[in-house]
Amino acid sequence: MQEQVSVTGMILKTEPVGEYDRRVVILTRERGKIAAFARGARKQGSRLLASTNPFCFGNFRLFAGRSAYTVVEASISNYFEGLREDFTAACYGMYFLEVMDYYTRENNDEKEMLKLLYQSLRALLHQGLSNRLVRYIFEIKALALNGEYPGIPKDGQLYDESTVYAVNYIVNAGVEKLYTFTVTDKILGELAGIADGYRVRFMDRKMKSLEILYEMNEIPC
Repeated sequence: MQEQVSVTGMILKTEPVGEYDRRVVILTRERGKIAAFARGARKQGSRLLASTNPFCFGNFRLFAGRSAYTVVEASISNYFEGLREDFTAACYGMYFLEVMDYYTRENNDEKEMLKLLYQSLRALLHQGLSNRLVRYIFEIKALALNGEYPGIPKDGQLYDESTVYAVNYIVNAGVEKLYTFTVTDKILGELAGIADGYRVRFMDRKMKSLEILYEMNEIPC
């Protein structure tokens, strides 16, 4: 008999399988990153049609097979519909999903990474925060949570003390308190240099969504 499990999480990516099915990757609170099949999810009228798209956050009921999970039911509490109305913010959001897919693993404790993803997507929809600032905070905090934060770069460059304070705050603050400040354009530029340096050093995968943002001239090259 298949074991039935209930998990809380967010859909990171989805891909078609066969004529009507989907394969989804879910970042969960209980079991880290898992892959599951959603049978018939691409059929019109399927109860899984809307709930197995990227950004969907909620509770998923699964059957655990020998080699894969199967989605039985989904109760979505946040679709992040605002991202569908803002293409630029959606590209940043897709980048965040790609980063989480890169960093997280099955059966790891990924509670803080899931919380970071959720709060970062909420921050993208906050009118008082720039998408670029949200991105740099997200990148630095994800690195710290993954245990790879190397400290402030010691390359001879002099950073404004406000930049150093901001980075230290990002690394040490709880996720729920991350998106509570703004910075000047100068500090934003310095955070960009630090975050980009970390990304090039520690991430060996090109992110498609980030490339789109470069092409849009939304972020500096």
